[in-house]
Amino acid sequence: MKVDKLLPLLWSAVLALAMPASCWAQAQPQTGAKPATARATFAGGCFWCMEEPFDKLDGVLATTSGYAGGQKRNPTYEEVSAGVTGHTEAVQVLYDPKKVSYEKLLDVFWHNIDPTVKDRQFCDVGSQYRSSIFVHTDEQRRAAEASKSALEKSKPFKDAIVTPVVAATDFWPAEEYHQDYYRNNPIRYKYYRTGCGRDARLKQLWGSAPH
Repeated sequence: MKVDKLLPLLWSAVLALAMPASCWAQAQPQTGAKPATARATFAGGCFWCMEEPFDKLDGVLATTSGYAGGQKRNPTYEEVSAGVTGHTEAVQVLYDPKKVSYEKLLDVFWHNIDPTVKDRQFCDVGSQYRSSIFVHTDEQRRAAEASKSALEKSKPFKDAIVTPVVAATDFWPAEEYHQDYYRNNPIRYKYYRTGCGRDARLKQLWGSAPH
């Protein structure tokens, strides 16, 4: 072997012997490391009611109410609620995968929706309130499909699960007054949630399971 090719190998060997093991490990590229943050998008009827359960989780950094699954760019609440854009109300979750898993987010999602109805959730009727899991990666799709299959086998209710797993497309944040509505307008939020029968139906579906 030529000297000019041998010297770099010798130098690497010297560094490896001189460097503490911990430092050497840090110097190597980390394969399979989880990203610092990830996104998950779920539709479960009124987005006001879907922010709260995710915000309670350690590892969730932010939730944003918005519109997903439609065709029109920059839709307004009036357009979406009229059912003319193809969107559904959704919430996008920014989370730390090192603190909370996507599987945990899926579990929280299922226990906060009625997965047995199509194009509605609780008192809100129309495709703009349909439930969906919008997946951003192949890994999320596999996890979502596995979660749905497992739930089909263990569900505490008789009806079929009709909530689809679909590819995420553009997500449009809703108007500012919709963000953190349950915090900013607690009385109105509670009145709406109770009047819509959300908690009563969740208890009927899931029993004493946390939601």
